[in-house]
Amino acid sequence: MLNESDKLRLINVWATWCGPCILEYTDFLELQRMYGARDFEFISLSADKPDKKDKALKFLQSKHSGVKNYIFSGDDTYKLIEALDPNWNGALPYTLLVEPGGKVIYSLQGSIESLKLKKMIVEHPKIGRYF
Repeated sequence: MLNESDKLRLINVWATWCGPCILEYTDFLELQRMYGARDFEFISLSADKPDKKDKALKFLQSKHSGVKNYIFSGDDTYKLIEALDPNWNGALPYTLLVEPGGKVIYSLQGSIESLKLKKMIVEHPKIGRYF
């Protein structure tokens, strides 16, 4: 997983047809609000099919998702899996925390534990407890 930015990057792969994805999405936006002024960024990646782009956009607008939002536009989901994490089996939601340089320090298939993830982020040397 490549992270060419100088920020700690949280990536969440979700879809509008995935109940747990929809339920936890606001937790990711809260993390962005909490840590976004530091060296942190949240990136949203929808796994919805390109013909469902409008549905994904409507969901993002309803959540006021002011972060980098992408939709996988390819036909081959396995290419997405290979690009993000070859160990991922493709089930959603899928979350990665990636350091600058590309080292994955957290990956989870399934729903996040928000408090655990907050602790990981704030304890990372890139972020810290204080500005």
